[in-house]
Amino acid sequence: MGKAHQLPDFPWDLLAPYVQHAAQHPDGVVDLSVGTPVDATPAIIQQALIEAANAPGYPTTIGSLDLRESCSAWMARILGANVGLEAILPTIGSKEFVAWLPTLLGLGPDDHIVIPRIAYPTYAVGAALCGARVTATDEPEAIQDAALIWLNTPGNPTGQVLSAERMSSIVAHARKIGAVVASDECYYELAWDAEPVSILHSSVSGGDHTGLLAVHSLSKRSNFAGYRFGFAAGDESIIKQLLEVRKHGGLMVPGPVQHAAAIAYRDDEHVAVQRERYRARRELLKAALHQAGFTIDDSAAGLYLWATRGEPCWQTVSWFADRGVVVTPGDFYGVAGAHHVRIALTATDQAIGQVPARLAM
Repeated sequence: MGKAHQLPDFPWDLLAPYVQHAAQHPDGVVDLSVGTPVDATPAIIQQALIEAANAPGYPTTIGSLDLRESCSAWMARILGANVGLEAILPTIGSKEFVAWLPTLLGLGPDDHIVIPRIAYPTYAVGAALCGARVTATDEPEAIQDAALIWLNTPGNPTGQVLSAERMSSIVAHARKIGAVVASDECYYELAWDAEPVSILHSSVSGGDHTGLLAVHSLSKRSNFAGYRFGFAAGDESIIKQLLEVRKHGGLMVPGPVQHAAAIAYRDDEHVAVQRERYRARRELLKAALHQAGFTIDDSAAGLYLWATRGEPCWQTVSWFADRGVVVTPGDFYGVAGAHHVRIALTATDQAIGQVPARLAM
């Protein structure tokens, strides 16, 4: 296989033995390793999908006007950002966009991509797919030849929230060297101890979206992961470039999903209900982890707790598996995470309710 396709092993495959061990617990396994929503997709969204089920024709790659109006209104209402309808691009979930953005931008082996020091693995996969060099650092200003800089705020796995001042500094550097800044903001509406800010907000962008992209998703805020919908927004010229390539590649969001997404972005009530579910689970897990001697770092937003006992992460994974609980080793996200584990809030109330007693064993 060519260099561009020499991908790492899928990391979660390495967890399989620990999942099997945890499953031997008398009361079964509690899986807190993957951030897959488990609560029902809200009825308002299910109904919207049904309403649009008769869809014999091809959808458009740019998305329906109704969809883009809904996304634009949501960004104005929630992000405080004004984005034109031609600067919004629907995606088939956000992961495919993260993985393929470097390729869609035309990057290759001569290009340099910067990702966070502790990061969602798909940023590095995107670099591998196009053969670009990649550097993991939280100081992108030190990289003078970057073509693409990824930010993730609120972050996965750490839950770190970047300030407007920090983001604007990175944007200023990127503009100086001609780099695109893509900000993955998929956990924006799940803030607990810090308020996130979008790269498209004027406090970061200066009211100019040139060279900037924000990436959003319905998966977490609307239990929409199975539908696959996200969108990118920002620099209209970049969006148009991406649109043309995606047209040729047949990367279209199905029509019924577009309609359901438009309804989802217009409704804030179901998001508030889901936030409270996650808040209650988070408080229960935090207390149990502290009682068991863990330190929780960052975790100011998002769907995870970033925890450590100061030992190698796989040792911690094994400790949890002995108690029938599966968590994610921090080194999945880079060597800097080697002494942490990521603990997801995405399990049922019944399952998470078992965790305190198990950790107290």
